[in-house]
Amino acid sequence: MRRTVFLLFVFFDIVALSYSWSISNPLQRIVQLYRENPTLLQAKETDDDANTNNNGNDDVIRRMGVTLGSMTPEEEADEDSLEYQFRQQQNERERKIKAVMRQQDEEWKENLRKEKWGEYAQAKTTQELLEKEQEERNRIAKENEFKIQVAKQSGVEIDFLDVMDDSPEETPLWGAKKQGMSRLEELEDDLEQEFDEQFGSNFQVASVLTKDKQTGKLVSREKSRGIRVGSAGGWSLEVFPGDFVVHRKYGIGRYDQTIVRPKTKLTEEEKAAQRQRRLDITKQWLKNEKNGRCAPEEIREFQTHFGTKNDTDPISNPQTTVLEIAYQDGTVHVPIDRAYRLSRFRAGDSPLKPKKLSKVRGEQWRNAKKKVAENTLQLAQDVLALYATRETLQREPFDPALEDKAAEFADTFPYTPTPDQYSCFDAVTNDMVWKSRPMDRLICGDVGFGKTEVALRAIYRCILNGRQAAFLAPTGVLAAQHYKNTVGRLVQMGLSEDCVGLLRGGMGKASKNGRILREKIQNGTNQVVIGTHALLGKDLEFNNLGLLVIDEEQRFGVKQKERLKMIAEGVDVLTMSATPIPRTLQMSLSGIRDTSTLQSPPPMRKPTLTVVEEVSDEMILQAIGRELDRGGQCYYVVPRISMMDDAEERIVRLFPNITIVTAHGRMGKNQAEEHVADFAEGKGQVLLATTVIENGVDIPTVNTIIIQNAQNFGMSTLYQLRGRVGRSDVQAHAYFLHSGEAFVSEQAALRLQAIADLTSLGSGMDVANRDLEIRGAGSLLGTEQSGMAAKVGFDLYMRMLKKSIRQLKGLDIPFVSRTNLLVPGLSLNNFTIPASFIKNDTLRYQEETQARLAESTAHLVNITNAWKQEYGTKLPASLQSNLKKLHLQACCRRLGIDVVGLLNGEDLYLRSPGLRPRHMKQIVKLLGKKTPRGFQVVFPSRMMNRNADDEDDVSMDEEEKDNKFDLKALLSDRTMEDYESNYKEQQSEIDGDDDEDWDAVDKEEANALKDIASAMQITKLTPDILDDKPHFVLTNFTSLKDPLTTVLQPLLPMSKIVYEQQENDKRQAQLATELRQKRNLVKEKQKAMRKAHDKRMGYAVEMDGTLSTNYNDLLGNQ
Repeated sequence: MRRTVFLLFVFFDIVALSYSWSISNPLQRIVQLYRENPTLLQAKETDDDANTNNNGNDDVIRRMGVTLGSMTPEEEADEDSLEYQFRQQQNERERKIKAVMRQQDEEWKENLRKEKWGEYAQAKTTQELLEKEQEERNRIAKENEFKIQVAKQSGVEIDFLDVMDDSPEETPLWGAKKQGMSRLEELEDDLEQEFDEQFGSNFQVASVLTKDKQTGKLVSREKSRGIRVGSAGGWSLEVFPGDFVVHRKYGIGRYDQTIVRPKTKLTEEEKAAQRQRRLDITKQWLKNEKNGRCAPEEIREFQTHFGTKNDTDPISNPQTTVLEIAYQDGTVHVPIDRAYRLSRFRAGDSPLKPKKLSKVRGEQWRNAKKKVAENTLQLAQDVLALYATRETLQREPFDPALEDKAAEFADTFPYTPTPDQYSCFDAVTNDMVWKSRPMDRLICGDVGFGKTEVALRAIYRCILNGRQAAFLAPTGVLAAQHYKNTVGRLVQMGLSEDCVGLLRGGMGKASKNGRILREKIQNGTNQVVIGTHALLGKDLEFNNLGLLVIDEEQRFGVKQKERLKMIAEGVDVLTMSATPIPRTLQMSLSGIRDTSTLQSPPPMRKPTLTVVEEVSDEMILQAIGRELDRGGQCYYVVPRISMMDDAEERIVRLFPNITIVTAHGRMGKNQAEEHVADFAEGKGQVLLATTVIENGVDIPTVNTIIIQNAQNFGMSTLYQLRGRVGRSDVQAHAYFLHSGEAFVSEQAALRLQAIADLTSLGSGMDVANRDLEIRGAGSLLGTEQSGMAAKVGFDLYMRMLKKSIRQLKGLDIPFVSRTNLLVPGLSLNNFTIPASFIKNDTLRYQEETQARLAESTAHLVNITNAWKQEYGTKLPASLQSNLKKLHLQACCRRLGIDVVGLLNGEDLYLRSPGLRPRHMKQIVKLLGKKTPRGFQVVFPSRMMNRNADDEDDVSMDEEEKDNKFDLKALLSDRTMEDYESNYKEQQSEIDGDDDEDWDAVDKEEANALKDIASAMQITKLTPDILDDKPHFVLTNFTSLKDPLTTVLQPLLPMSKIVYEQQENDKRQAQLATELRQKRNLVKEKQKAMRKAHDKRMGYAVEMDGTLSTNYNDLLGNQ
C-alpha cells in the first residue's frame, strides 16, 4: 500500500513535469499554478500549521483522489518514516515556492512602481516628490511657451486652461481598495495604497499631481491642462486631454496632447530657404571647426543632424504646433492652423462618449458620412417644405403709419441702446410691420442685456394697432417685475394703469378678483395681460390677441407649449431666453426659427467672478463676510424647500447677528414677492430662497450669490442664478458649492465645469451650446435625428445639414424685408391708394397693405390686374408712380439689396451683402439673351479667389457688342460647385478638400445677415459702407431722364428669375417630402397587412420581424 501511494505521487510529479516541459524551471510552473489558484497555497499553509499525525498528508492525498485502506501496525510504522520524508520534501518545496513568489512580487512591484509613478518613483519623502513635480512643472511651462510662440507664427493664438480641481482635501489620489481582486490585482492595489499612505494625505501633493485618465500613470496636473485655440478669423476650439473630438476628414478621435514637431509639408519658398540655410550652416561649420578642410564623409555625417532634435535652427528645421488625436488604428497630428477642422464631439441624445473611435484607414468614416449626407438631404427637404408651409400662414400686418408714435415710446427708454439692441428693434419691426406672415422670433441675450425693452416696444406697437398683447412669465416674481415695468412705461405715454392686468396663481375663475380680471381681458379693457401659467388656462378668452411674448421659454414644459401653439395660431410670437433649450437652439442653428442675439453688454458691466468648490463653513464664512464688509447683500439659494431650515441654522451659527429674509414658492399669496420687495428695500442682509428668485429679481446692492448643492441644478438655472448679481458696476461673486465628488454625477460635473469656464459677458449662447453638448439635441421637426448625429457628431451634422439646405435652395440670396432707400425719388415711406379709386376705407386699407407687402413683382402684377377688374381699367397717374416704387422694393427684397444710395452725387449704388458670384452665374445662365445692359456688379476680390495683392474689387460690366455680362471672372471662381450638379458632386467629393470653401461661405453668410439687420440704421451712404460688400452700380444716375424706370429695367428680370427659382426649389422639396411620406405610409400598411396575415394563418415571426416561411415575398408581391 505504501508503495502504491509513493508511485502515485511520482506519477503526478511526472505528469506535472511533462505538462510544463516548455518551461526551463519546473518550479516556475508550480509558482504560476499557485498564483492562478491561491487557495491551494492557503490550504497547504493551514495543514503545515496543524502538523498533527497524518492529517496533512491525508488531506493532500485526499485532494489527489487517493483513498487509503486499513493497514497493519508494521505497515503504519514503515509509512511514518516515508511520510516524514515526504513532509520534509513538501515543506522544502513550499519554501522555495514562497521565496520565488516573494522575489517575483518585489520585482513586479518595483516595475509597476516605475511604470505608474513615473518620474516620481524614486521620491522617498514629500519634499522630494514636490521638488520633482516643480521641475516637471517648469519643464512643461517652458514647452508650452515654445508651443505658443510657434503657433503665433501660423497666426493662431493658444491659451492653456486650468483643470477644475477634482481632488478635494484629504481625498487619496488612487481611491479605495476594491473587493474580490486576484493576487496580481492585490499587489497593484497595495502599491497604490502605499502611495496614499506616504503622500496621499498631503493636500499639497494631491493639488499638484493627478492620475492620467488613459494610462493611469501619475503625472503633474500641468499635463492635464486644456487648450483653447483661436484665430483672427473667428473660429475657436477648447478641449482637454481625453476629450472626444470630430475631424471632418478622419472622424471621431480622442485628443491626447499638444506637441511641437517638424513641419512635414513645406512650400516651395520654405524649401528653398531651408536648402540655403543648411548650406550656410555647413559652410560656417567648415570654417569654424575644420578650417575649410574636411573629408566628404565627415560633411555627410555632419549633415545627418539636419531635421533631428539637435537641429534647432527655425529655418533649417521649421517647427509647427500640432494637436495629437488618437484613433483606433493610428494617431493623426493636426496642425494648429487647421484646428478649425476639429469640433468637440456631441451626439444628440446619445451618451456623452462615442461608442468607438473611428479608423483612419478604410471606408468606415466615409460610409458614415455618406449615410448622414443622405439623411441631411431628406431633412433639408423637410426644412424647405416647412418654409413653404409657414409662408402660407397670413395675418394682418401692423400699420406702418403708426411707427412715428412707436418711435415716441422708444424715446422714453432711459438708457442708450446697445448696437445689438438696435438690430433686434429693427428685426422685430420688420417682422410685425413688413411681413404678412406671423412673427416667430427668438431673442437670445444675457440677463440684463435688454431683452425686456425689445418686448415692451413690440407690446406698445400692438396696442397702437388696437390689438391685445399677452406677456407670459414662468414665476410670480418675474410676472410682478414685468407688470411694474410695463405699467411705468405705458403711463408715461398717457395710458392708464387699468390697461394692464396681472394674472397669476390664486386668481382662478372662482375667485372674485380672477373673475373680474377675466372679464376685463375678454372685453378688451386690459390691453396688456401679464401672467404666469394661468394665462394658459382654457377658461381664459382674449380679445383680438395680436402678440404673445414668452419670457424664459426654457422654463415651460411640453404640455404648456402645446397649449401655447393653440393660443398663438395666427398670432405674432416673441420668445426671450438667456439660455434656450437644446431643441430651440438646434432649430435656430438650422435656420428653422428666426433668431436675434444680444451680445453687447451694457456699459460698466463686469464679468462675475465664479468659484466652484465643495461646500464648507469656511467658504460660506468667507463669501458672506466679504460682501457684508463692503456694505452689500447676499443671495443664498438651495434646491429644495426642505433644506432651508438647515441652511438658515448654518448661516446664523456663522453670523449670529445677521438678518435673514426667506422666499419660496409655497408661501401664501403674494408673500414671496413681498419678502423680496422688503429685501430690496434693505430690510435684510441675506435672502435665503429657492429658484423662485431665478428670474425677475434685479437688486443692484446684491453682488454675491451662494448656490448650495449646485450639482442638483440644470445649466440654464445655474446661469440664470449667476445673472442675479453683477447688475451694477460693482464686482460680483458667484459661489457654486457642491456636495463632494461622491454626490456629483458625470453630467453634473460637466455642468459645473462649463459654468466655471464660461464667465465672460454675453456667453449665454455658449452656455446653451455646452448644455446641448451635455444633454443632447433632442429631436428636430418631430423626427429623431440623434442617431445620425451620433455617427459624425452634432456639430458636423448641423454643418452638413446647412450645406444641404444651401444646395437645395440654389439661389439662396437672403430675403430683405425692408430696404433702406436713401434716394428721395425712389423712397416710399407710406404707400397709399387714392380715395377716388377705392372709396371703401376698409377695402382700401386692405389693398394698400397687400401691395405694400408684396414679396415679388409677379405678385404685384397680379394685384394690379385684380384692381383693374374690380375698380376700373385705368389706374390714376399717382398710383402708377407709386406702384413703380413698390416694384423697386420687391426687386430689392428678392435680390438681397438692403441699402440704396448715391455716391459722388451721380452714381447709384445698391448694396447686396448676401449676393455671391455663384448666384450671378446662375442668374445670367437662366436669363440668356435677356441679360440686361447698363449695370455693373462688383464683388470683393476675396470672393473671386484672387490674392490679396490683386485689385480690391472685381467688376463685371456688360459688353457693348453682344449685350452680355463679362463672366470670365465669375467662371473662374471655384468657391462653389455649379448648381446643376450640387448634390451629386457633393457625394463624389464628400472627402474632398472643400472644407475651407464652405467655412468661408458660412462666415460670409453670417456677416451678410448682420449687415442686413443693421441696414436701417444707416442715414447716409459712404464708401466704407460699401467696402468689401457686393453691390450693383448704375453710373450717371442723376442725369437720366427717367431714373426709376432705368433702375427697374435690369432689376426686374433678375428678381423674377430669383423668385421663380426659389419657388421651384420649395415645390421640389415639398414634392420630395410628400413622396417620402407616402412611401413610408405604404411600408407601414404593408407591415400591418403582414402582421394581420400572419396572425390569421398562425405563422411564426422571428425576432427581427421576418417570417419563417416564404410567404413574406408573396405578400410583398401582393
